[in-house]
Amino acid sequence: MDLPAHPWPPFLPGWVWLCGAGPGDPGLLTLHALHALRQADVVVHDALVEPAILDWAPRALRVFAGKRGGKPSPRQRDISLRLVELAREGRRVLRLKGGDPFVFGRGGEEAQALAQHGVPVRVVPGVSAGIGGLGAAGIPVTHRDVNQSVTFVTGHDQTGEAPSALDWGAIARASEVIVVYMGLKHAAQIAGALLAAGRSPDEPAAVVTDATTPRQRVIETTLAGLPAAAASVEPPAILCLGRTVLLRRAVLGLDADPLRPGRPEGA
Repeated sequence: MDLPAHPWPPFLPGWVWLCGAGPGDPGLLTLHALHALRQADVVVHDALVEPAILDWAPRALRVFAGKRGGKPSPRQRDISLRLVELAREGRRVLRLKGGDPFVFGRGGEEAQALAQHGVPVRVVPGVSAGIGGLGAAGIPVTHRDVNQSVTFVTGHDQTGEAPSALDWGAIARASEVIVVYMGLKHAAQIAGALLAAGRSPDEPAAVVTDATTPRQRVIETTLAGLPAAAASVEPPAILCLGRTVLLRRAVLGLDADPLRPGRPEGA
């Protein structure tokens, strides 16, 4: 697969490239990431990277380093040290992560560890599921008739529990649209916190699973119905709360004017 003419940065031995693989669809991979795949000696990849993307690195050794909630997973420290080890062997090491490596993806921790061990790093951003995945489902995260802010949060903290450090009351009051990564397990607790902070139980919400892939599924619901919707699907998933969810019908041609005055919220 030839890349267009461009002064592509060299992928030198002993370097680690932290690359985002996007939300799933191989077509959403960046050209820099494709360039890295074609040059890499080793690809250390997450569970969320589509297998078809790995096929674009036919000469590279594949090392699985996926972390999935509730399932046996390698420790983050071990992953970081493995990257250091591979780089010190003089290999071109591609660390391929779903979405964007710096958006709830531990890419920052890995970059820090590599820098501490004197390993040179290049960061290649990727399309984040909270934007690109929702967009592929027909849900814009911003629309000037709906919201002037959007808040991205994680559905769990380092302990695996719902993030206790977040001020859900402040988020509920300040952000018209809220996007939750990895929130299926704690959807009931998150919804409860937002309801307690004054969000309407009829506020539109959506659950998007396996975004941008042939397995993609979208459930339109309300904040009150979010826990049941989340319990009916398997990860990976993105949760979205706010009136931009209603725009999905217009984007897909199902409703010409979902924001018209007098429309019952959530209808």
